[in-house]
Amino acid sequence: MFRAVLAVPDFRWLWAGEALSQAGDQLARVALAVLVYQRTSSPALTALSYALTFVPTLVGGALLGWVADRVARRTVMVACDLLRAVLVGALAIPGMPLPVLYVLLIGVTLLGGPFRAAQQALLPDVLDGELYVSGLALRGMTIQGAQLAGFACGGVLVAALTPYWALAVDAGTFLASALLVGSGVRHPAAVSPPTAWTSAGESPSSAPRSAGGASSPSARLPAGSPVSAQRSAGGSVLAGLRVVFGDPAVRALAILSWLAGFYVVPEGLAAPYAAAIGTGTVGVGLLMAADPAGSVIGAFALARWIPEHLRPRLLGLLAVLAGLPLLVCALQPGLLVSLAALAVSGALAQAYQTQDTASLARAVPSAGRAQVMGIVVSGLVTVQGVGVLLAGVLADAIGTPLTIGIAGLGGIAVGVPTALSWRRATRRSVPGLPESSR
Repeated sequence: MFRAVLAVPDFRWLWAGEALSQAGDQLARVALAVLVYQRTSSPALTALSYALTFVPTLVGGALLGWVADRVARRTVMVACDLLRAVLVGALAIPGMPLPVLYVLLIGVTLLGGPFRAAQQALLPDVLDGELYVSGLALRGMTIQGAQLAGFACGGVLVAALTPYWALAVDAGTFLASALLVGSGVRHPAAVSPPTAWTSAGESPSSAPRSAGGASSPSARLPAGSPVSAQRSAGGSVLAGLRVVFGDPAVRALAILSWLAGFYVVPEGLAAPYAAAIGTGTVGVGLLMAADPAGSVIGAFALARWIPEHLRPRLLGLLAVLAGLPLLVCALQPGLLVSLAALAVSGALAQAYQTQDTASLARAVPSAGRAQVMGIVVSGLVTVQGVGVLLAGVLADAIGTPLTIGIAGLGGIAVGVPTALSWRRATRRSVPGLPESSR
């Protein structure tokens, strides 16, 4: 399964570069938290530094994602990595004033938007059909594994290296990623002219692939979809927004993806939750690692055991079920039960997110895919930062365990009607859904 995916040279280099970058990012998050808290003793400013590693991605992806539809996507990724290496290197300079540090951090996060847009748009061109879903599953396992390693080892490494050296290591991972992608990836993704945003059914060369890898009517947008609208250089963002919010299937997939804003709350509130259930510092690390550990299992299970024709049908159900285990946390169970609940939630969330990304990529022709993926992926990153901030405010008022339970309930409340909307869309000619699953 994964061996076949890694046998594709372009994907192998993309995957290796992302693995390095993700490991460095987790180390940098720990380093920034330690650095800001050491200098300010302010939990609020420390939380702000954490949020700034998420929130500005929305602006970067929405406003700059179109660049990856006009410039070779490989070039966009390399340029973003090089620029981020410079900015993170500046963060590693001792004594950097805090306002400047925040500005640099915003710049690093902004560049993550077009990078992710280019990467997500390039992957369907590199991997066909079932290989694409397997590739997404492997990416999900790698990202969550990097988070798991970062949370488990980050504190020790930062203590051993100092926060400044840890940030320097992160800058090095961006340079390494740029080298791997620039030298190893051979598929730049053909760039279409600005007027080529036609529907998949009108352009065989840009038609989304069905599960078998071939263009088929079951994998095309319905006639008259917003994707068929032409776009100008100044209207790229608006065109992307029209696709995301104008087509029922794409809108449902976007909202399901953004449920992560609810499901990330336990990770952001791990420390106060550990205190509430009476566990110590070791418990904090275990609670933060539970979701990534479950996510690795969820990504593997989706690719290995769930038949391909069932995945789109199960997408909405898995998204709703991911909120149920969080309700258990409202009862303040012991550490073991809490770890199990968070791991199950993480497994379900990663499984549906993997299929959500696959269906979304198939829903949009290559010519405009980067802009749409940039909006959705940037929104995904942003809602996680906003979700943690709002949950922190609510936890001050009603307590952390109840806040986590409410987050799970919120995910279910938003997920149920959205899952039904996706189900209705799959009964029509919707991308990412093979004929056999309707």
